[in-house]
Amino acid sequence: MNSTSEAYPIVSRHAANAAGRDFVVGDLHGCVDALRYLLREIVFDPACDRLFSVGDLIDRGSQSEEALALLDKPWFFAVLGNHEEALCLVAEGIMRRSVWDGLGGDWAQAVPERVLRDYAKRLRTLPLVRVVGSGPKRFNVLHAEFFGDDDALDVGVFTERVRQQLLWGRELALGSGIAERQAGLSPTYCGHTPMREMGRIGAQIFIDTGAFAATGKLTITEALTPRAWSVSVEQAVAEGARQMSLP
Repeated sequence: MNSTSEAYPIVSRHAANAAGRDFVVGDLHGCVDALRYLLREIVFDPACDRLFSVGDLIDRGSQSEEALALLDKPWFFAVLGNHEEALCLVAEGIMRRSVWDGLGGDWAQAVPERVLRDYAKRLRTLPLVRVVGSGPKRFNVLHAEFFGDDDALDVGVFTERVRQQLLWGRELALGSGIAERQAGLSPTYCGHTPMREMGRIGAQIFIDTGAFAATGKLTITEALTPRAWSVSVEQAVAEGARQMSLP
């Protein structure tokens, strides 16, 4: 990761959206049909609206490669999730395929090694954090969890332990993390740990509602508002999502 961390920002910054709306979507996990449905529900306008992703685009669902194709959309902005990290580690020869299979990466068994390496190269350009806006209009997007304030996040120099927390951490979600350690942190959207409903702990807003699970759903929220929309893959497909086009 050292060479890529020098070439690409660990923290990406975005100006506030003065022309349209900003949305954040939970862990996709290959459930693109649910995303198609929700984008229609929110009347998403690709000319001025933006969609930020908390990562974990791939694995477990049936449309991982379609989810990876979202990275080429000019309105789509993702951070690296632990499942993308797993793909990269396999492609780089660091993680065994069997370990990734256990995380839901078995869809890639049919993907040629060359293509997998291309995916990894693209994913290594993703930041760990996205910071949007400033002042009271600021929000952050990351995958799992972060303990610290905006200033610490902005510096973007993370120890390996903090990097692992950003990708894999569950202390806050499981009740063993101290929310007060997030004093001075702007509203921060994250996923990683599936929740029954979108909810907030400390500064962090958890929006992974288990899209890939039989009883789960995909959730999109309009940033810095209480508005949120959710749908299960089953319902989305029943409503004709597979015939809907992405913006």
